[in-house]
Amino acid sequence: ALDAMLARAAEAGVGGVGAIGGDPARNAVAVQAARVRPDRVVAAVGLDRDCATSPECEAALAELSTGTPPPCVVAVGEVGLDFHYGADSAAAQQALFARMAALARDWSLPLVVHSREAEAATLAALEAHASARGGTDRIGVLHCFTGDADFAARLVELGLFISFSGILTFRRADALRAAAAAVPEDRLLIETDTPYLAPVPFRGCPNEPALLVHTAAALAAVRGCTPEEIAALTSRNAQRLFGSIPAGDVRDEPGDREPTPPA
Repeated sequence: ALDAMLARAAEAGVGGVGAIGGDPARNAVAVQAARVRPDRVVAAVGLDRDCATSPECEAALAELSTGTPPPCVVAVGEVGLDFHYGADSAAAQQALFARMAALARDWSLPLVVHSREAEAATLAALEAHASARGGTDRIGVLHCFTGDADFAARLVELGLFISFSGILTFRRADALRAAAAAVPEDRLLIETDTPYLAPVPFRGCPNEPALLVHTAAALAAVRGCTPEEIAALTSRNAQRLFGSIPAGDVRDEPGDREPTPPA
């Protein structure tokens, strides 16, 4: 299945993928994919917000923090905050996010950050992280961005890249397209968030990296450039942020909950 997916991606012009973890099982899948296909896949590992209240969280954190990551791991993620689904666990999520940020500092790697209905807390956590690491260079990316232009601007000030998914193609996503038009070109990324958020005209189908070209086309339309220019600049940005990633899709998630997007 991995080889077939990568073949379809290559045929569409997507050069490589980043497999993103978020819990012990997904971390293992991401690392294994990167080890099997090091020519096309890199990995991120971390403990996401759902792990914050898990009885196994401490053991998982201890295991993750032991030693150094394998060379195929280029980021700590997915990590972050989701107060839409988990408002009652906000404190635990914030504590875990802080520990994941500390791990990113120990490993000298960027973060892949999830934030939903938690903008103020996300900014506060990232400000603390930037202060502790002594700078904002390669601090990370806010994945599957769904916020407004003001939130994006504050993230950019902190050194974050902003990654847009297939939501950019949705009919009622005008505010998101306005945000995408305003992000500086040296901070732009695009992603799949596989298997969710397939772009129009494939909405409702399982998403995969081959469909990234439709998100690139939507981003090009709102920024007044060509899809080829978007492909080139987002590939350069991925290289700048992660240090080593095949040119192409910066995210191919083994599994995650789909956020509620504009219709």
